[in-house]
Amino acid sequence: MISLSTLASLVLVTLVVAAMPIVLYRRMRAHFGLVPREAILGIAVFALFAMVIERALHGFMLGNAVTSKWLANPVAFVMYGALAAGVCEEVGRFLGMKWLIRREPAALQRRGPGLGYGIGHGGAEAWIVGVLVQAQWIVYAVLANNGTLDSHFESAPLDAIARIHVILMSLSPVSAGIFLVERVTAFVFQLGFSALMWQMLRERSRHALAVLIAAHALVGLPAALFQARLIPLIAADAVYLVLGAIVAAALVRYYRRAAEDIPIDARQP
Repeated sequence: MISLSTLASLVLVTLVVAAMPIVLYRRMRAHFGLVPREAILGIAVFALFAMVIERALHGFMLGNAVTSKWLANPVAFVMYGALAAGVCEEVGRFLGMKWLIRREPAALQRRGPGLGYGIGHGGAEAWIVGVLVQAQWIVYAVLANNGTLDSHFESAPLDAIARIHVILMSLSPVSAGIFLVERVTAFVFQLGFSALMWQMLRERSRHALAVLIAAHALVGLPAALFQARLIPLIAADAVYLVLGAIVAAALVRYYRRAAEDIPIDARQP
């Protein structure tokens, strides 16, 4: 039986995460001249490079006898886990932004495209990795409270059903709060990566891709350490909470300064 307070917490934080990219896009669209193409590109890049290419890489690495044996070493697993997401996502971000520049070279004169792309990329992650998964557990919780959960999985193995029950029993308002922190900070990081990549491309930097891969890998390090069971979840989340606050503050300053540089008559109504 899942308590009503837990169920209400799960629903509330899921709605907050779902609304986060939509609200931000609507609020920033007029200020920075955002166009749907930028956000759609971010969504497409995340879906292809993170959900298809990165997962295919994981499948190969974990399914290959040689590489899976190498990844059994915690240090190797941490290194691989930190780099895999960085390489896949940042190569996709780099190629996507390069496509934007080729399509509209004048876009380099504005900071808005980086924000629009970041909202799409981060919003896709928030929805695919967060909202859809959490909505599934909300449905499972409702079914469990109605006593119909097992009947919906009568053809599934008993150990799989047992795992679902164990996870449901671990849900609480605290776990809902942890989910919110993780999704919000992940969204902020995606905005930060996108802003940094776009700014470096505006400055014609030759090291944009390498810098972003390194930055993404460093940010992914606490999660990799947790997955390797080298640090507890609370430690990883504490690091992300602090880093997320720093990145959010930097983004506010960066885009506030950018908004001040835009003539009023050049902004969208």
